Amino acid sequence: MFKNSISWVAVALLFFQIATVNAQDYKTENIILITLDGMRWQEVFTGADSLLVDDTGMIESPGSLLPDFWDVNPIKRREMLFPFLWNTIATHGQIYGNRAYGNMVNNSNSMWFSYPGYNEVLSGFADDERITSNDKINNPNVTFLEYLYQKPEFKDRVLAFGSWDVFPYIINEERSGVPVNAGFDIAEGENLSPEELLTNKMQSEIRGPWGEVRLDVFTQNYAMAALKNKKPRVLYISYGETDDWAHENHYDQYIWSAKQTDAYIKEIWDFVQSDPQYKDKTTLIITTDHGRGTSKTSWRGHGSSIADAGQIWMAAIGPDTPALGEMKSQGQWESARIARTIFELLGIEYPDPKAGKLIEEMVR
Repeated sequence: MFKNSISWVAVALLFFQIATVNAQDYKTENIILITLDGMRWQEVFTGADSLLVDDTGMIESPGSLLPDFWDVNPIKRREMLFPFLWNTIATHGQIYGNRAYGNMVNNSNSMWFSYPGYNEVLSGFADDERITSNDKINNPNVTFLEYLYQKPEFKDRVLAFGSWDVFPYIINEERSGVPVNAGFDIAEGENLSPEELLTNKMQSEIRGPWGEVRLDVFTQNYAMAALKNKKPRVLYISYGETDDWAHENHYDQYIWSAKQTDAYIKEIWDFVQSDPQYKDKTTLIITTDHGRGTSKTSWRGHGSSIADAGQIWMAAIGPDTPALGEMKSQGQWESARIARTIFELLGIEYPDPKAGKLIEEMVR
Protein backbone atom coordinates (compact mmCIF):
# COMPACT_ATOMS: atom_id res chain seq x y z
CA MET A 1 0.00 0.00 0.00
CA PHE A 2 2.85 2.36 0.94
CA LYS A 3 4.69 1.60 -2.32
CA ASN A 4 1.50 2.26 -4.33
CA SER A 5 1.09 5.62 -2.57
CA ILE A 6 4.68 6.53 -3.44
CA SER A 7 4.02 5.60 -7.09
CA TRP A 8 0.89 7.72 -7.32
CA VAL A 9 2.71 10.68 -5.78
CA ALA A 10 5.52 10.28 -8.30
CA VAL A 11 3.05 10.15 -11.19
CA ALA A 12 1.22 13.23 -9.89
CA LEU A 13 4.49 15.13 -9.58
CA LEU A 14 5.45 14.12 -13.10
CA PHE A 15 2.18 15.39 -14.53
CA PHE A 16 2.53 18.62 -12.57
CA GLN A 17 6.05 19.13 -13.95
CA ILE A 18 4.87 18.44 -17.51
CA ALA A 19 1.97 20.90 -17.13
CA THR A 20 4.34 23.52 -15.71
CA VAL A 21 6.81 23.06 -18.54
CA ASN A 22 4.06 23.27 -21.14
CA ALA A 23 2.76 26.50 -19.61
CA GLN A 24 6.24 27.97 -19.56
CA ASP A 25 6.78 27.03 -23.20
CA TYR A 26 4.41 29.80 -24.27
CA LYS A 27 5.97 33.19 -24.87
CA THR A 28 2.69 35.12 -24.72
CA GLU A 29 2.50 37.40 -21.68
CA ASN A 30 0.05 39.97 -23.08
CA ILE A 31 -3.19 39.72 -25.05
CA ILE A 32 -4.84 42.29 -27.33
CA LEU A 33 -8.31 41.34 -28.56
CA ILE A 34 -9.91 43.51 -31.25
CA THR A 35 -13.40 43.32 -32.76
CA LEU A 36 -14.81 45.10 -35.82
CA ASP A 37 -18.56 45.35 -35.41
CA GLY A 38 -20.49 43.66 -38.22
CA MET A 39 -17.55 43.37 -40.61
CA ARG A 40 -18.45 40.80 -43.26
CA TRP A 41 -16.12 37.93 -44.12
CA GLN A 42 -16.88 38.58 -47.79
CA GLU A 43 -14.92 41.86 -47.81
CA VAL A 44 -12.17 40.40 -45.63
CA PHE A 45 -11.43 37.67 -48.18
CA THR A 46 -12.44 39.26 -51.50
CA GLY A 47 -12.30 43.00 -50.90
CA ALA A 48 -14.94 45.48 -52.03
CA ASP A 49 -18.16 43.78 -53.18
CA SER A 50 -18.72 44.02 -56.93
CA LEU A 51 -22.48 44.37 -56.35
CA LEU A 52 -22.11 47.32 -53.99
CA VAL A 53 -18.85 49.11 -54.76
CA ASP A 54 -20.39 51.56 -57.22
CA ASP A 55 -24.11 51.36 -56.58
CA THR A 56 -25.43 54.92 -56.75
CA GLY A 57 -27.88 54.20 -53.94
CA MET A 58 -25.05 53.38 -51.55
CA ILE A 59 -22.25 55.63 -52.75
CA GLU A 60 -22.42 59.39 -52.30
CA SER A 61 -20.08 60.12 -55.22
CA PRO A 62 -20.28 57.60 -58.10
CA GLY A 63 -16.89 56.06 -58.84
CA SER A 64 -15.34 57.38 -55.63
CA LEU A 65 -14.36 53.92 -54.35
CA LEU A 66 -12.95 52.56 -57.58
CA PRO A 67 -9.41 54.07 -57.59
CA ASP A 68 -8.59 52.89 -54.06
CA PHE A 69 -10.61 49.71 -53.72
CA TRP A 70 -11.42 48.11 -57.06
CA ASP A 71 -9.56 45.52 -59.09
CA VAL A 72 -10.96 42.58 -61.00
CA ASN A 73 -8.68 40.32 -58.97
CA PRO A 74 -10.24 39.67 -55.53
CA ILE A 75 -6.80 38.92 -54.05
CA LYS A 76 -5.65 42.42 -54.99
CA ARG A 77 -8.94 43.94 -53.81
CA ARG A 78 -8.64 42.49 -50.32
CA GLU A 79 -5.07 43.77 -50.03
CA MET A 80 -6.25 47.22 -51.08
CA LEU A 81 -8.91 47.17 -48.37
CA PHE A 82 -6.95 45.46 -45.57
CA PRO A 83 -3.23 45.98 -46.24
CA PHE A 84 -2.12 45.18 -42.68
CA LEU A 85 -4.26 42.07 -42.45
CA TRP A 86 -2.99 40.66 -45.73
CA ASN A 87 0.60 41.90 -45.73
CA THR A 88 1.44 41.25 -42.07
CA ILE A 89 -0.98 38.80 -40.45
CA ALA A 90 -1.22 36.67 -43.60
CA THR A 91 2.58 36.44 -43.54
CA HIS A 92 3.24 36.01 -39.83
CA GLY A 93 -0.09 34.83 -38.41
CA GLN A 94 -3.38 33.17 -39.32
CA ILE A 95 -6.70 34.22 -40.90
CA TYR A 96 -9.78 31.99 -40.61
CA GLY A 97 -13.14 32.09 -42.37
CA ASN A 98 -12.73 31.86 -46.16
CA ARG A 99 -15.70 29.68 -46.93
CA ALA A 100 -14.50 29.19 -50.51
CA TYR A 101 -12.09 26.64 -49.00
CA GLY A 102 -14.61 25.21 -46.55
CA ASN A 103 -12.82 27.05 -43.75
CA MET A 104 -15.86 28.17 -41.80
CA VAL A 105 -16.21 30.40 -38.74
CA ASN A 106 -19.64 30.96 -37.21
CA ASN A 107 -21.40 32.39 -34.21
CA SER A 108 -22.47 29.72 -31.74
CA ASN A 109 -25.39 31.91 -30.70
CA SER A 110 -28.49 31.93 -32.89
CA MET A 111 -29.25 35.65 -32.49
CA TRP A 112 -26.63 37.05 -34.88
CA PHE A 113 -26.53 40.55 -33.48
CA SER A 114 -24.18 42.47 -31.23
CA TYR A 115 -24.74 41.80 -27.51
CA PRO A 116 -25.09 38.02 -28.00
CA GLY A 117 -22.05 38.07 -30.28
CA TYR A 118 -19.86 39.99 -27.85
CA ASN A 119 -21.01 37.85 -24.94
CA GLU A 120 -19.96 34.78 -26.90
CA VAL A 121 -16.52 36.15 -27.75
CA LEU A 122 -15.83 37.44 -24.23
CA SER A 123 -17.38 34.68 -22.08
CA GLY A 124 -16.69 31.73 -24.35
CA PHE A 125 -20.23 30.49 -24.92
CA ALA A 126 -23.61 31.45 -26.32
CA ASP A 127 -26.44 32.32 -23.95
CA ASP A 128 -29.57 32.40 -26.09
CA GLU A 129 -31.83 32.14 -23.06
CA ARG A 130 -30.66 35.28 -21.26
CA ILE A 131 -28.84 37.39 -23.89
CA THR A 132 -31.67 38.15 -26.30
CA SER A 133 -31.41 41.90 -26.95
CA ASN A 134 -29.00 44.83 -27.15
CA ASP A 135 -30.53 46.39 -24.04
CA LYS A 136 -28.26 47.91 -21.39
CA ILE A 137 -28.54 45.01 -18.96
CA ASN A 138 -25.55 43.82 -16.97
CA ASN A 139 -24.22 40.57 -18.37
CA PRO A 140 -24.98 37.67 -16.00
CA ASN A 141 -22.02 35.78 -17.48
CA VAL A 142 -18.40 36.25 -16.44
CA THR A 143 -16.10 37.29 -19.28
CA PHE A 144 -12.49 36.22 -19.64
CA LEU A 145 -11.59 39.83 -18.85
CA GLU A 146 -13.27 39.54 -15.45
CA TYR A 147 -11.66 36.19 -14.69
CA LEU A 148 -8.22 37.66 -15.40
CA TYR A 149 -8.92 40.86 -13.47
CA GLN A 150 -9.57 38.74 -10.38
CA LYS A 151 -6.03 37.32 -10.52
CA PRO A 152 -3.34 39.26 -8.60
CA GLU A 153 -0.96 39.25 -11.56
CA PHE A 154 -3.59 40.89 -13.77
CA LYS A 155 -5.22 43.22 -11.23
CA ASP A 156 -5.36 46.73 -12.74
CA ARG A 157 -3.70 45.36 -15.88
CA VAL A 158 -6.93 44.66 -17.83
CA LEU A 159 -8.58 47.46 -19.83
CA ALA A 160 -11.42 47.69 -22.36
CA PHE A 161 -12.32 50.35 -24.91
CA GLY A 162 -15.34 50.39 -27.20
CA SER A 163 -17.18 52.76 -29.50
CA TRP A 164 -20.61 51.41 -28.46
CA ASP A 165 -22.00 52.58 -25.13
CA VAL A 166 -23.35 49.14 -24.19
CA PHE A 167 -19.92 47.70 -23.40
CA PRO A 168 -19.94 48.63 -19.71
CA TYR A 169 -22.95 46.31 -19.44
CA ILE A 170 -21.57 43.54 -21.68
CA ILE A 171 -18.40 43.41 -19.57
CA ASN A 172 -20.45 44.13 -16.42
CA GLU A 173 -18.10 46.84 -15.23
CA GLU A 174 -20.10 47.22 -12.04
CA ARG A 175 -19.48 43.64 -10.90
CA SER A 176 -16.19 42.85 -12.63
CA GLY A 177 -14.29 46.02 -11.79
CA VAL A 178 -12.74 45.95 -15.27
CA PRO A 179 -12.32 49.60 -16.39
CA VAL A 180 -14.37 50.20 -19.54
CA ASN A 181 -14.13 53.36 -21.62
CA ALA A 182 -16.97 53.20 -24.15
CA GLY A 183 -19.57 55.31 -25.89
CA PHE A 184 -18.88 58.92 -24.97
CA ASP A 185 -16.83 58.21 -21.86
CA ILE A 186 -13.77 60.38 -21.41
CA ALA A 187 -10.40 59.60 -19.89
CA GLU A 188 -10.53 60.29 -16.16
CA GLY A 189 -8.14 60.34 -13.23
CA GLU A 190 -4.93 62.07 -12.29
CA ASN A 191 -1.92 62.56 -14.54
CA LEU A 192 -3.78 62.28 -17.84
CA SER A 193 -1.47 62.22 -20.83
CA PRO A 194 -1.51 65.01 -23.43
CA GLU A 195 -3.14 62.54 -25.85
CA GLU A 196 -5.96 61.82 -23.42
CA LEU A 197 -6.55 65.50 -22.66
CA LEU A 198 -6.72 66.32 -26.36
CA THR A 199 -9.03 63.38 -27.08
CA ASN A 200 -11.34 64.47 -24.25
CA LYS A 201 -11.54 67.92 -25.81
CA MET A 202 -12.07 66.70 -29.36
CA GLN A 203 -14.72 64.16 -28.38
CA SER A 204 -16.72 66.88 -26.63
CA GLU A 205 -16.62 68.99 -29.80
CA ILE A 206 -17.14 66.32 -32.52
CA ARG A 207 -20.18 64.21 -31.75
CA GLY A 208 -20.51 62.12 -34.88
CA PRO A 209 -23.80 60.96 -36.43
CA TRP A 210 -24.96 58.48 -33.77
CA GLY A 211 -26.31 58.83 -30.27
CA GLU A 212 -25.00 55.55 -28.82
CA VAL A 213 -21.78 55.05 -30.78
CA ARG A 214 -18.82 57.42 -30.96
CA LEU A 215 -16.48 57.68 -33.91
CA ASP A 216 -13.76 55.06 -33.83
CA VAL A 217 -10.97 57.63 -33.87
CA PHE A 218 -11.75 58.46 -30.23
CA THR A 219 -11.74 54.80 -29.22
CA GLN A 220 -8.41 54.39 -30.97
CA ASN A 221 -6.82 57.42 -29.32
CA TYR A 222 -7.94 56.42 -25.83
CA ALA A 223 -6.75 52.84 -26.36
CA MET A 224 -3.37 53.91 -27.75
CA ALA A 225 -2.80 56.34 -24.89
CA ALA A 226 -3.57 53.57 -22.38
CA LEU A 227 -1.32 51.12 -24.19
CA LYS A 228 1.58 53.56 -24.04
CA ASN A 229 1.08 54.94 -20.54
CA LYS A 230 -0.76 52.32 -18.49
CA LYS A 231 0.80 49.24 -20.11
CA PRO A 232 -2.07 46.76 -19.64
CA ARG A 233 -1.33 43.07 -20.00
CA VAL A 234 -4.79 42.48 -21.48
CA LEU A 235 -6.45 45.01 -23.76
CA TYR A 236 -9.82 44.72 -25.50
CA ILE A 237 -10.80 47.20 -28.23
CA SER A 238 -14.09 47.22 -30.14
CA TYR A 239 -14.55 49.44 -33.19
CA GLY A 240 -18.12 50.18 -34.24
CA GLU A 241 -18.30 52.31 -37.38
CA THR A 242 -18.47 49.48 -39.91
CA ASP A 243 -21.75 48.20 -38.52
CA ASP A 244 -23.41 51.59 -38.15
CA TRP A 245 -22.52 52.78 -41.63
CA ALA A 246 -23.80 49.48 -43.04
CA HIS A 247 -27.14 49.87 -41.25
CA GLU A 248 -27.49 53.25 -42.95
CA ASN A 249 -26.74 51.73 -46.36
CA HIS A 250 -23.57 53.80 -46.84
CA TYR A 251 -21.29 51.29 -48.50
CA ASP A 252 -18.64 53.92 -49.17
CA GLN A 253 -18.42 54.86 -45.48
CA TYR A 254 -18.42 51.18 -44.53
CA ILE A 255 -15.45 50.53 -46.83
CA TRP A 256 -13.51 53.62 -45.76
CA SER A 257 -14.06 52.76 -42.09
CA ALA A 258 -12.88 49.19 -42.66
CA LYS A 259 -9.64 50.40 -44.21
CA GLN A 260 -9.13 52.97 -41.45
CA THR A 261 -9.64 50.29 -38.83
CA ASP A 262 -6.99 48.19 -40.54
CA ALA A 263 -4.66 51.19 -40.18
CA TYR A 264 -5.60 51.51 -36.49
CA ILE A 265 -4.69 47.87 -35.91
CA LYS A 266 -1.38 48.39 -37.70
CA GLU A 267 -0.67 51.36 -35.42
CA ILE A 268 -1.29 49.17 -32.39
CA TRP A 269 0.88 46.33 -33.67
CA ASP A 270 3.71 48.65 -34.69
CA PHE A 271 3.78 50.04 -31.15
CA VAL A 272 3.62 46.55 -29.65
CA GLN A 273 6.63 45.48 -31.68
CA SER A 274 8.57 48.59 -30.63
CA ASP A 275 8.00 48.31 -26.86
CA PRO A 276 10.10 46.00 -24.64
CA GLN A 277 7.12 44.91 -22.53
CA TYR A 278 5.16 43.79 -25.57
CA LYS A 279 7.61 42.89 -28.34
CA ASP A 280 7.50 39.18 -29.15
CA LYS A 281 5.46 38.60 -25.98
CA THR A 282 2.02 39.69 -27.21
CA THR A 283 -0.69 37.83 -29.10
CA LEU A 284 -3.19 39.87 -31.13
CA ILE A 285 -6.56 38.30 -31.98
CA ILE A 286 -9.09 39.97 -34.30
CA THR A 287 -12.68 38.97 -35.01
CA THR A 288 -16.24 40.31 -35.36
CA ASP A 289 -19.46 39.94 -33.39
CA HIS A 290 -21.65 38.82 -36.30
CA GLY A 291 -21.95 38.80 -40.08
CA ARG A 292 -24.56 40.42 -42.31
CA GLY A 293 -26.70 39.79 -45.36
CA THR A 294 -25.27 39.40 -48.85
CA SER A 295 -27.77 41.01 -51.24
CA LYS A 296 -28.15 44.71 -52.09
CA THR A 297 -30.90 44.98 -49.53
CA SER A 298 -29.98 42.42 -46.87
CA TRP A 299 -26.34 43.52 -46.49
CA ARG A 300 -27.58 46.40 -44.32
CA GLY A 301 -28.91 44.06 -41.66
CA HIS A 302 -28.21 41.00 -39.58
CA GLY A 303 -29.98 38.88 -37.02
CA SER A 304 -31.62 35.47 -37.20
CA SER A 305 -33.97 36.57 -39.98
CA ILE A 306 -31.04 37.39 -42.32
CA ALA A 307 -29.58 34.38 -44.08
CA ASP A 308 -25.86 33.77 -43.44
CA ALA A 309 -25.57 36.60 -40.88
CA GLY A 310 -23.99 34.14 -38.44
CA GLN A 311 -20.99 33.65 -40.72
CA ILE A 312 -17.90 35.40 -39.37
CA TRP A 313 -14.07 35.33 -39.43
CA MET A 314 -11.08 35.66 -37.13
CA ALA A 315 -7.33 36.24 -37.25
CA ALA A 316 -4.36 35.96 -34.92
CA ILE A 317 -0.69 36.85 -34.75
CA GLY A 318 1.77 36.31 -31.94
CA PRO A 319 4.84 34.43 -30.72
CA ASP A 320 2.94 31.17 -30.11
CA THR A 321 0.77 31.21 -33.23
CA PRO A 322 2.22 29.35 -36.24
CA ALA A 323 2.55 31.48 -39.38
CA LEU A 324 0.03 29.54 -41.48
CA GLY A 325 -1.47 32.58 -43.21
CA GLU A 326 -4.87 32.16 -44.84
CA MET A 327 -6.28 28.96 -43.43
CA LYS A 328 -7.47 26.70 -46.23
CA SER A 329 -8.16 23.51 -44.30
CA GLN A 330 -11.79 22.46 -44.18
CA GLY A 331 -13.41 22.67 -40.79
CA GLN A 332 -15.71 24.55 -38.44
CA TRP A 333 -14.63 27.11 -35.86
CA GLU A 334 -16.65 29.42 -33.60
CA SER A 335 -15.94 32.69 -31.85
CA ALA A 336 -16.89 30.94 -28.59
CA ARG A 337 -13.48 29.23 -28.73
CA ILE A 338 -11.48 32.45 -28.39
CA ALA A 339 -11.76 32.85 -24.60
CA ARG A 340 -10.30 29.43 -23.79
CA THR A 341 -7.58 29.93 -26.41
CA ILE A 342 -6.55 33.21 -24.78
CA PHE A 343 -6.23 31.48 -21.41
CA GLU A 344 -4.19 28.68 -22.96
CA LEU A 345 -1.78 31.21 -24.45
CA LEU A 346 -1.38 32.74 -20.99
CA GLY A 347 -0.77 29.31 -19.48
CA ILE A 348 -4.00 29.31 -17.44
CA GLU A 349 -6.87 26.82 -17.36
CA TYR A 350 -10.17 28.47 -18.35
CA PRO A 351 -12.49 28.15 -15.32
CA ASP A 352 -15.85 27.80 -17.11
CA PRO A 353 -16.52 24.33 -18.57
CA LYS A 354 -19.23 25.76 -20.83
CA ALA A 355 -16.66 27.70 -22.87
CA GLY A 356 -15.79 26.54 -26.36
CA LYS A 357 -12.80 24.30 -26.84
CA LEU A 358 -9.26 25.42 -27.57
CA ILE A 359 -8.38 26.53 -31.11
CA GLU A 360 -5.46 24.12 -31.35
CA GLU A 361 -4.23 25.48 -34.68
CA MET A 362 -3.75 28.92 -33.11
CA VAL A 363 -1.41 27.66 -30.39
CA ARG A 364 2.01 26.30 -31.26
